[in-house]
Amino acid sequence: MRRPYPLTCHTRSISFRFAAVLLCILATSPVLHAQTDTTDASQKDSSLWIIRPDTSAIEQDIRAGSFTVGASDLDAEIAGQDVSGILRSSRDVFNATAGYNFGAARFRVRGLGGEYSPISVNGIVMNDLESGYASWSLWGGLNDVTRWSENRTGVSASRYNFGNIGGWSNIDLRASQLRKGTRLSYAMTNRTYRNRAMGTYNTGMMANGWAFSMSGSLRWSDEGYVPGTFYNAGAYFFSAEKKINEKHSFGFIGFGAPIVSGRQGLAVQEAQTLTDDHYYNPNWGYQDGKKRNAKVSNDNKPVFILSHYFKPDERTQWNTSLLYSFGRDGYTSLNWYDAPDPRPDYYRYLPSYYDETNPDIAADLTNAWQNDPNSSQINWGQLYFANGKNLYTVQDAEGIQGNNITGMRSKYIVEDRRADPTRIALNSVWSRELKEEVKLTVGASYNSQKTHYFKVIEDLLGGEYWVDLDQFAARDSDDPNAAQNNLNTPNHVVRVGDEFGYDYDIKTKVANVFGQVEKKWKKLEGYVGVTLSSTTFWRDGHYQKALFPETSYGESEKQSFVTGGAKAGAVYKISGREYITANAAFMSNAPTARAAYLSPRTRDAIVEGLTTEKALSGDIGYEVRMPRVKGRATLYYISTTDGIWSRSFYHDVYRTFVNYSMTGVARQNMGLELGAEVKLSPTWQLTAVYAEGQSLYNSRPSATITRDNSDTALAVGRTVYWKNYRVGGMPQRAASLGLRYNAPKFWSIGANVNYFGNIYLDPNPDRRTAEALGNLVVEDPQWNTLLEQTKLDDGVTMDLFFTKSWRLKKKYRIGFNLSVSNVLDNTDLVTGGYEQLRYVPMEIDKFPPKLSYMYGRTYFAMVTFSF
Repeated sequence: MRRPYPLTCHTRSISFRFAAVLLCILATSPVLHAQTDTTDASQKDSSLWIIRPDTSAIEQDIRAGSFTVGASDLDAEIAGQDVSGILRSSRDVFNATAGYNFGAARFRVRGLGGEYSPISVNGIVMNDLESGYASWSLWGGLNDVTRWSENRTGVSASRYNFGNIGGWSNIDLRASQLRKGTRLSYAMTNRTYRNRAMGTYNTGMMANGWAFSMSGSLRWSDEGYVPGTFYNAGAYFFSAEKKINEKHSFGFIGFGAPIVSGRQGLAVQEAQTLTDDHYYNPNWGYQDGKKRNAKVSNDNKPVFILSHYFKPDERTQWNTSLLYSFGRDGYTSLNWYDAPDPRPDYYRYLPSYYDETNPDIAADLTNAWQNDPNSSQINWGQLYFANGKNLYTVQDAEGIQGNNITGMRSKYIVEDRRADPTRIALNSVWSRELKEEVKLTVGASYNSQKTHYFKVIEDLLGGEYWVDLDQFAARDSDDPNAAQNNLNTPNHVVRVGDEFGYDYDIKTKVANVFGQVEKKWKKLEGYVGVTLSSTTFWRDGHYQKALFPETSYGESEKQSFVTGGAKAGAVYKISGREYITANAAFMSNAPTARAAYLSPRTRDAIVEGLTTEKALSGDIGYEVRMPRVKGRATLYYISTTDGIWSRSFYHDVYRTFVNYSMTGVARQNMGLELGAEVKLSPTWQLTAVYAEGQSLYNSRPSATITRDNSDTALAVGRTVYWKNYRVGGMPQRAASLGLRYNAPKFWSIGANVNYFGNIYLDPNPDRRTAEALGNLVVEDPQWNTLLEQTKLDDGVTMDLFFTKSWRLKKKYRIGFNLSVSNVLDNTDLVTGGYEQLRYVPMEIDKFPPKLSYMYGRTYFAMVTFSF
């Protein structure tokens, strides 16, 4: 009788080795759990660690599709080869699951945000220069041409740019590289939009040396899954390429995705309970019997790219692209002057505000919230009524003596808050295959972006004009000029379409060079890469604000930073099917302009102690590509230091915006990624994915607190005891088990069960300070209430899917896809939210957290016709 192999880390059987390695990693790798930094200000850092297996951290802000290689082709090619290039480009079951199954729960791969993962189109990085994030809405609705992107997780080699610690993605929109043919589709869903129509035509490279690609789509809904939301979006794409000869090709790409959509707003639990709706949306109300949303996004930022593809010989490539983009980016919001707050979920309008002081009013408000939409939603009729009864005379309008204007002065308006970007980018990458399996890649890029920030009157709501004054300054100062938003046009009277409030540009310039060397041996592959960047940004103010006449107008001092990085990695080929991988990087990142300025709406003051962020990242993994089992197991560690954390919020005691900025923010992410795809039979397939990690704040940052209406800081150098608090807003543990049946008759059906756990709300930093605890002792019940971090409940969901295709006359193909997410309709799973920055230490429940729930049962059904 054959003796079974022992389940140890030395198992030799290739059939069991992958499972054994996964179990060994789980058994032998400690996932550390840190004690939360709840010490008193007088205590030193507590670095006590204990071993616990129930921690976790993960993240993915990017959901890029993988470059797909046919399974049969992959098996045939891998079987006898000694290189891993095709493995590294193939579809990864962990990333695919993390991007789709886990995406609804705000899952983030390795606990990182999108600013750590550059997204490029034809090699040009599309991440916004001011925030660091890539806006997927730029090409939303162009799925047919953007679906074949190539992406990596974590540190890895890249022939497009240096990448970052979160990974990288590149979308190739070159006309000759897009799959030839025509594809028409129509989809119905009950998610953000209800309907989608899409059409795509690709010629491929024709005999005359031309290649063309065109695609377009419409997406629309009168109301999405969340009440009061709507969606109207178009998308267009055109790509042309001319092959001059075997060495030279020129290409042009143009695309855009104009979107107008009503936005969802988060609410406190009390409002959700009163309306019996976890998806209660405070942004809308009835006007003339129809739902009207006060917060409407309106974006349209077309992108144009000219490219030159140069291939002087079989071993050399040199691609250069020039990008130009412009357009509008804005969203509307209510504003008010000398009037009550119109937001229906304002804390003074909730029953809990009167529970102790006046129970009768609390009872009346409860009844109104439950039965009167004008109480639980925006009362548009009341806003129009207030504006129509406010006859007012503006003295010396526009600063002209005797220029008096009389009319109905609006107390309430809808304003359009704009951030219109203009961007020019140049990118050039040269690569050459040298002798002895060596490849050299060198690249350089230059980016220049100017974003124009301003406000426009969208709707006067029945009034005749609005006066451009700072009501907070008017209240707080005896100086009659203190309220002027622009001293160049005092007492400025504005009407629909006029600019007001603030007007400034943020200008950013980034230059970068990188180089990479890849080397292959029979049993080993390796790469080394370096990068160097220069970043400069500054503010250019167009209004001279009365409160800050010296620092609001004109160009500010330029902030300049030089950053760099180095990375290296290797793949050891155990066989043509098994690999050991390792990657590491150290790099620095310049602060973003969005985080650097304390209050760019009013002045050019920057965060004190502004410096570059440092990042260290490493991972080690085992990958397998056998005929029946494909998968990987990866351990990772990431540390970032000297980061900036910046938020603004309205404070109705100060009656102005308060800006909370922290420097010296450090984070530590570590964890484990497991993914496997197993062919149980020729028709049955099993997938299993597990992510266990830990994302922590790992420092005691220094906070600066300022107001928009004063240059006197509320606090400077305040120590925040944030160390060992969990990074919130994402599951730090996730798992998925899927089973799929692929029928020989070209249809398939399957199901996935998903688990999400270790979800925390991001902690309010000011609640974790000595000042917050100043009037308390450890025995006070408020002590732990202030310090404890909110952990949300775990949750389970199930997804179903079905696909079927028909081939007609060996030329035409009809396809049908149906997916149902969260089929069990679990609407109690909180996936995000935040602790409000405003709080009262002795009444912590006065400003409770705002929560976001995962959608319940949703579906997506699509029919395609292609040839």
